[in-house]
Order: sequence, then C-alpha cells, then structure tokens
Amino acid sequence: MAGTQNPHGHNHGMDSARAKVEQMKKQWAQKKAVADTLASVGTKVGVYSGKGGVGKTTVSVNLAVTLAQTGKDVGILDVDIDCPNVVRALGVAEKPEVGEDNKMIPPEAFGVKVMSMAFFQKKEDEAIIWRGPMIHNAINQLLQSTNWGKLDYLIVDLPPGTSDSPLTVMQTLSLDGFVVVTTPQDLSKIDALRSINMIKKLNIPVLGVVENFSGEIFGTGAGKALANLAKVDHLGNLSLKVDYRESLKPTVLTSSDVKQEYELVASNTIKVLQ
Repeated sequence: MAGTQNPHGHNHGMDSARAKVEQMKKQWAQKKAVADTLASVGTKVGVYSGKGGVGKTTVSVNLAVTLAQTGKDVGILDVDIDCPNVVRALGVAEKPEVGEDNKMIPPEAFGVKVMSMAFFQKKEDEAIIWRGPMIHNAINQLLQSTNWGKLDYLIVDLPPGTSDSPLTVMQTLSLDGFVVVTTPQDLSKIDALRSINMIKKLNIPVLGVVENFSGEIFGTGAGKALANLAKVDHLGNLSLKVDYRESLKPTVLTSSDVKQEYELVASNTIKVLQ
C-alpha cells in the first residue's frame, strides 16, 4: 500500500548507521593510541615502492644507519607483512624486551632501534597469509605496543604495492613524507609513479625519488626522469656495486663509496623536510 513504511527497513538503517559510527570511533581511538605512542618521535619518513625487489629494505636500513652515524637518535620500523627483512639485514639477534608499561622496547643494532613483524614469526621462512582486516589489526597492534623512547628520525620500511598493507600504514601513521625507490628499468619507473600518485591522493608529501641499482648493467636516469615527471625532488642515485655482497654489516659501514652516496641521499632528504 502506498505510503506504508517498513519498520524493519527503518531499524536496519539505524543499525547500519550505529555500526558506522562505532567503526569511526574505533578508528579514531586507534589513531590516537598510535599518535600517543609516537609522541616522542621527531620525523617519520616512509620508504616505499610500487613493486618488490627494488631494494627498498636495503635503502631503509642504510639510510637509517647513515642518519645514526651523524649522532641522531634513529629507529627503523619494518611493517612489510609478507617479507619482513630488516631484522636479517641488520643482523639483530635479540627479541624486543617488555617494559614496565607492558610496551615492547626495540633492540638496537649499529645505533638504530629496530621493530619488525619478523619478531613475531615462529620460523623465518614461514609464509604469512593474511587478509585485509588481519593486516590492519597486526599493524595497529605493532604501532601501539612499541615504546621507541625519544627519536629524531623513524624510518618506516613499507610493504610494496598499492593495496591493503601500505594503505593501512599510510592512514594509521602520520608520516612526514615518503622516499620513493625506483630502479632504472621502465617497468619499475611506471610502478613507482603509481605509488607516488597513491601517496599524493592521501595528501602526504613525497620527499623525493631515489634510483637504486644504477649503473652500467641496468642503466641510469629513471630516478631523475621520474622526479621531473612527478614534480618532486631527485634525492640521488645508488650504484649497483659488489660492495653489497658483504652482508655482516649495512654496506654504508663497510664501503666508503656507498657511504658517500647515502650521505647525499640523507642530506637531500633532510633539506626537503626543512
């Protein structure tokens, strides 16, 4: 009959509205808890790429160690859910300790505090197969449960791609900007441009582009071309060198050439942040 209202439909609409409000409250509470945890952290820099295998973790680790070598208090947060490699790259043997406030205290290596999803894997080679909500909860839990102490810089090694994992980190952490890693090949450049466009959509600054594996084998120039195309800074090129075979320490501590390249990237990144 015309004009008759369905009371069940009305109730369903009310329930749906209430559920949305509750979800918004929960998200706000999570974001506030993360912000409180990171209150003593100065600058938060995400290291990100559109595809895996471009050396993002290597860049994160060596950039963090380079900043620590200048006397800064530095931490590195590895939120790559599928392949958390920072712990191995830094050779961290000990697990986080739990402080009086029941928060985890990150172990330290080469002057850098380290927190990673890898600490919670039973076996290093196990595959982590999680759907979106589990990823979201795990990242939030990790962020809320860590006591970093006072830091000048927190380097965040993000998962690659433009899906759930990096999106969760970007929306949960108030990052001060991103360093985007590309390699000289065209396909990598296209993927890196996708990731830059994603960052810009979320209104987070792109600090600039780093070209990794630069040199005779793969070529050079993609980093500068991408920076021009995206109208962001070109932070520097990192050469493909045999020096990286020495894996007992981050390569900036064993090779003066690599150290020089990272010092340039670090100083250019700091300039953009100022």
